Amino acid sequence: MKKLIVALLLTSNAMFAADAAMAQRVRDEFLRSWLAYEQYAWGHDELRPVSKTPRDWYGEPLLITPVDSLDALLLMGFNDEAEKAKTLIVEHLSFDKDIEVKNFEITIRVLGGLLSSYEMTGDERLLKLADDLGARLLPVFDSPTGMPYMYVNLRSGKTRGALSNPAEIGTLLLEFGTLAKLTHKPIYFNKAKNAVMQLYRRRSKIGLVGEEIDVKSGEWINPASHIGGGIDSYYEYLLKSAILFGDKDCERMWRESIRALNTHVADGAWYGVVDMNSGKRTATAFGALQAFFPAVLVLDHDIRRARKLEASCFAMWKLHGIEPEEIDYEKIQVLEPGYPLRPEIIESAYYLHHATHDPQYEAMGRTFLESLMTHCRTDAAYTTLKSVVTKEKGDLMPSFFLAETLKYLYLLFAPDNAIDFDHIVFTTEAHPLRIRVVGE
Repeated sequence: MKKLIVALLLTSNAMFAADAAMAQRVRDEFLRSWLAYEQYAWGHDELRPVSKTPRDWYGEPLLITPVDSLDALLLMGFNDEAEKAKTLIVEHLSFDKDIEVKNFEITIRVLGGLLSSYEMTGDERLLKLADDLGARLLPVFDSPTGMPYMYVNLRSGKTRGALSNPAEIGTLLLEFGTLAKLTHKPIYFNKAKNAVMQLYRRRSKIGLVGEEIDVKSGEWINPASHIGGGIDSYYEYLLKSAILFGDKDCERMWRESIRALNTHVADGAWYGVVDMNSGKRTATAFGALQAFFPAVLVLDHDIRRARKLEASCFAMWKLHGIEPEEIDYEKIQVLEPGYPLRPEIIESAYYLHHATHDPQYEAMGRTFLESLMTHCRTDAAYTTLKSVVTKEKGDLMPSFFLAETLKYLYLLFAPDNAIDFDHIVFTTEAHPLRIRVVGE
């Protein structure tokens, strides 16, 4: 018995040491990439690591990478770099700009980043910036249906883009709701929740939403239904809003939605594409964006289905040594060969490992890191791939690579207490927000 106990202790210690070494490797790659941003793109939105030049989304920088990455810097213990980034943000970031921005992207990257960093630091200047940004984004909700327009001018409030999708309509409540709770301005929560409910009320008779809708008329333009881009995080936020705010409407909408998805969209070990009205299958396409769904299934305590779907995602990754944007899972053929450094499959591996402690998900994580280092690493940082087949490199390190991809990879190997998982909810951009009880 003593020999068995000693063997178990030695095995446990070896696994702990291996995990610690992997977590440190991820930290090293994160810091290397962050320092490359500092050297070549400081004060700008994103780094182009091959040409070593900056990229700004709208001509004038909104500091998207520093804002998106600040909570990751704090989480990984890079305190000096975090303080430098925070100083840049509070001293130089202004939203009083005559630029038209995409509401969805600015909400999940910038508003979410400011809110999570405020909760981690308590620096009121970050909350003030978030409140200013939130107020400038509010005009998007002034459509006849209450569902948001896609674009808004930060200075004038002028909006456009009536043709939208469930993801861009329904992926706002975590951020706007948290802003409402922190500022005691319920308008933020009420506008974002109304948008979700207006969209949900327009679901089909079998409980599905489509890929494109007109926010002025409320009419569906594209009836394709799936869990991929354009729809994905709508479902994610139904469940997460129920958890974060204890919202019973969101819980009910999630329950009815997941039943519809599992009845009509699920296809064996995959989720495909169907017509929202009839449920008839129209395509057997699945991709990197859909790989978020095992994580959501874990939150819903459907571990069996989450494991099965993550295995499908990993099979997609292994086809060419790194995942393509989309495949035909019936023919096992690549449909879209690019890899833009997406985090979703890593996110799901982290959630599954947290829930099960199954070492296969750490093994996946080692594969993910080795693939990234082999195919996407440059002499400055990491870049996208134009094709996972040819491995031709692009020239961009999206802010979400630091905010999500490396954050989830780090958490996969870090000790469980690296983040208080049971008392936070990650936004779709991996910004941790504190769960708040009703009335708080």
